[in-house]
Amino acid sequence: MKNYSSKRALVTGGAGFLGSHLCERLLSDGYEVLCVDNFYTGRRSNIAHLMNNPYFEVMRHDICFPLYVEVDEIYNLACPASPIHYQFDPVQTTKTSVHGSINMLGLAKRVKAKILQASTSEVYGDPKVHPQPETYWGNVNPIGLRSCYDEGKRCAETLFFDYHRQHRLRIKVARIFNTYGPRMYPNDGRVVSNFIMQALKGEDITVYGDGKQTRSFCFVDDLIDGLIKLMNSPDDFTGPVNLGNPDEFTILELAEKVLEGVRLLGDRSSGNLIPNNLKPNSLISKSKIIFAPLPPDDPAQRKPDITQAKNILKWKPTIKLEEGLIKTIEYFNAFHSR
Repeated sequence: MKNYSSKRALVTGGAGFLGSHLCERLLSDGYEVLCVDNFYTGRRSNIAHLMNNPYFEVMRHDICFPLYVEVDEIYNLACPASPIHYQFDPVQTTKTSVHGSINMLGLAKRVKAKILQASTSEVYGDPKVHPQPETYWGNVNPIGLRSCYDEGKRCAETLFFDYHRQHRLRIKVARIFNTYGPRMYPNDGRVVSNFIMQALKGEDITVYGDGKQTRSFCFVDDLIDGLIKLMNSPDDFTGPVNLGNPDEFTILELAEKVLEGVRLLGDRSSGNLIPNNLKPNSLISKSKIIFAPLPPDDPAQRKPDITQAKNILKWKPTIKLEEGLIKTIEYFNAFHSR
């Protein structure tokens, strides 16, 4: 039987994509875990397999309102993270980042807990420095469609560091770059899930702009390992620290890799997977790549400088994009076949 420690961790947004993986990992590491989620974008199916664990507890709660619990560590992941979701109610998105952070920081102050903020590479905006180090202040539009998320997260970082300076709170700030993997929501508007679902349905894959804009994609298991290492790092290391995969791909390259992965795994119409030793392109896909106008404020380049994570946290991603895409496509294939 798992030897559980006396440590109790709170994960806000714990039923979401990243949060559910984090809850699972913390339980595996011997923590008691309190998962808090208002289920705006989180799903009970993400944590259903954890419900019978006596050391796992779920609370439906919106962190825009105060929370009174006793915990040792707080991972603040609560906030819609995909453009479709955070632009649906932009005022609420900003409130989640700002009011939510104030409430979680207040909780951490009261119970003397260590607290980690899941910030984002979006704080760099459309960067004029490439790759982006943590010292770069960013190039963000404060009044655009994405501002509710970008500026909300920037303000959250300000609050974390002011609580650290003013109240000596033990804080950690992670700037998370594009992360993908199982339990992503199929219709969340993110590029990986969009491409996979379009390919599985035999629809054309929509690439915005000319497809030459670049992104770096980190598999979820690598990202969770980075969050754990950051939380367990010495108290004098606050971050912010970039967590992401520095391997850079154009959006067009990603589309081609998704098509190759779907063809490799099998016939979409039957949902049956084929042997992994089948050569790519052995199956004919109905999907082709088409182009559409670029959305406003869409960054041209996004790539993390992870020197700090490698040197201080001894962390770097280990899962290649091709390997991670196969695992993610398998998940979406099962989801699409239900």
